[in-house]
Amino acid sequence: MIDYHQHLFSPAITKAPSGVKTVTAPDLIALLDSAGIHGALVLSTAYQFGNPNRPPVEDEYAQVKAENDWTARQVALYPDRLRAFCGVNPLKDYAIEEIERCANDHFLKSGLKLHFGNSDVDLLNPQHVDQLGRVFQIANQYQMAIVVHMRSSVTRQRPYGATQARAFLTEVLPAAGDSPVQIAHLAGAGGYDDPSVDEALAVFADAIASRAAHLFFDVSGVAGYGNWAEKSDLIARRIRQLGVDRVLFGSDGFGGGNLTPRKAWAAFRKLPLSETEFSTIASNITGYLR
Repeated sequence: MIDYHQHLFSPAITKAPSGVKTVTAPDLIALLDSAGIHGALVLSTAYQFGNPNRPPVEDEYAQVKAENDWTARQVALYPDRLRAFCGVNPLKDYAIEEIERCANDHFLKSGLKLHFGNSDVDLLNPQHVDQLGRVFQIANQYQMAIVVHMRSSVTRQRPYGATQARAFLTEVLPAAGDSPVQIAHLAGAGGYDDPSVDEALAVFADAIASRAAHLFFDVSGVAGYGNWAEKSDLIARRIRQLGVDRVLFGSDGFGGGNLTPRKAWAAFRKLPLSETEFSTIASNITGYLR
């Protein structure tokens, strides 16, 4: 099994007003071992230094590079079990430069992590859409997979739902070409209480067969949070609509106060899915993690 949504948190990140504690690669390996999980996709949180929802930092781009490099060095300790994706705010003027730099790093070249909420991306803003198109194109040029936290900024109470999901499908996703794209948290930001998340996910479920051949969805931060149990039948139905072969287990970063991988898998197992469906999801291996 692979945990497709994990984070490490450097001392530099924990000094920022992030509310997280330091988590290193050895810490993560211990958590994976306790859950019987072989490996993890580690998504760099370097984009946090360019988060417009927080006070600006000095030498922002230098700190973004340092965080990505720290993540690469950590993952290099366990190359057979961990894979790192580069993190950046896609709207920053240094975004393309950083993606190209990561694409030439042995431990960061596999993929890119984008957090629309912590970058205040507006999928209805033509300038943002154009910039995202450039970012997706450059990722495809370097054969980098992309993990997207698509939910608009919760901090700034930005609109979100079916309209934003359709904009992503029609105006942004095509720029990725044949690069795999993984939508985090079943198109939400954690939990499943917000009706707008199901509105967005329903758009993908309706379009999945004809327009999203390289699209995957991770379930991180859903089961075990909020009133998820009341929505368990709906969540299971959406997973089946997406196709269990497109659904990836993930538990999110433990240092941010989330469930451990072991507890996250136990919560996920409470969804009304069959043993065959759980087995398929547990054994899904994408091309970017082979």
